[in-house]
Amino acid sequence: MPALVLLGAQWGDEGKGKATDLLGGSVDYVVRYQGGNNAGHTVVVGDQKYALHLLPSGILSPDCTPVIGNGVVIDPAVLLSELSGLNDRGVDTSKLLISGNAHLITSYHTTMDKVTERFLGSRKIGTTGRGIGPTYADKINRVGIRVQDLYDESILTQKVDAALDFKNQILAKLYNRRAIEAGKIVEELLGFADKLRPYVSDTTLVLNDAIDAGKVVLFEGGQGTLLDVDHGTYPFVTSSNPTAGGACTGSGVGPTKISRVIGILKAYTTRVGAGPFPTELLDEDGEALRRIGGERGVTTGRDRRCGWFDAVIARYATRVNGLTDFFLTKLDVLTGWERIPVCVAYEIDGKRVEELPYSQSDFHHATPIYEYLPGWTEDISKAKTFDDLPKNAQDYVKALEEMSGAPISAIGVGPGRTETIQINSFL
Repeated sequence: MPALVLLGAQWGDEGKGKATDLLGGSVDYVVRYQGGNNAGHTVVVGDQKYALHLLPSGILSPDCTPVIGNGVVIDPAVLLSELSGLNDRGVDTSKLLISGNAHLITSYHTTMDKVTERFLGSRKIGTTGRGIGPTYADKINRVGIRVQDLYDESILTQKVDAALDFKNQILAKLYNRRAIEAGKIVEELLGFADKLRPYVSDTTLVLNDAIDAGKVVLFEGGQGTLLDVDHGTYPFVTSSNPTAGGACTGSGVGPTKISRVIGILKAYTTRVGAGPFPTELLDEDGEALRRIGGERGVTTGRDRRCGWFDAVIARYATRVNGLTDFFLTKLDVLTGWERIPVCVAYEIDGKRVEELPYSQSDFHHATPIYEYLPGWTEDISKAKTFDDLPKNAQDYVKALEEMSGAPISAIGVGPGRTETIQINSFL
């Protein structure tokens, strides 16, 4: 049985939660492998809507084991609050597994995140202010706090002291802020230890054993390809690797065990935060996409920037992730447009460019070259098969598939759990 990676093929917010949840009934394990509570998924089950910020979407499937892998950074207060909220709504969260190697976001990480962003002023990155970047920085600088450190007070104290030695100098001398007391941080973190203990596990061993036993394991990325710290629109990116390679490093499962890589695409494009966005619409069409699509960040609450579909980005996502399939979401949002522009290439310095430029400066100055496809007015939310779609909607999907370089195997025609057309099985 397969091990699947499911990830965003744009700038995130493509509907990965719905796609993951759709597969949940057939999947034994769902694994978050990177990011933190700066990513969010909205999953609609019947008349219930769930906003998940840190937990894998598979937590809503009773037969699925949700896993938070070593590549994730965890704010323990946020995690426990999210678990409590689901428990209050009758969701069983007892099967959750958390890697002991995952790093913890502390209150000093969120402090550093916020003061640094304010200090940057007009040069700010557009972070969520939740401490994600500083936590990953500490991980790389080898002064991070891991989940397993909660169970050795001596080591925890040493690590907090080491992390704050330098940070307190910066806070006091650069930002004119009061130094943070290490003892209070240690006490705060130890307060989470017993509450998290039932979930902590050697998830690398669990997942490899599961795959070897023929179980279906789904690796769920947060954010999207263009926010990858190595392959995205740097520096306007996240601090981890949402691309397919991150699934391996963020879980401890080798690449030879991955059998399928599914990219999630919106039928148009959105982005949260700063950075270049060639097809962005600052007009009535952009506002209509935002309103009809409900384009507000699940975690941030910020309005998403909206634009037309960008096939250049889709081709790039296919290439850097080795995508085998696409799941196209929110096709229903485009209902009502007489014609729909699709970006097929860029113009940069008077030249047509059909692949994503490696130069950030070139990408920043890219102007979209559009082809126009006929729209449709029919309600597609009740469509169960591809043939149920109006011809123009079918033609739109076929055109996007040809431009993007991988087959579209599923189509979202509404926000509900059942409002999906399955063309090819992912399993």
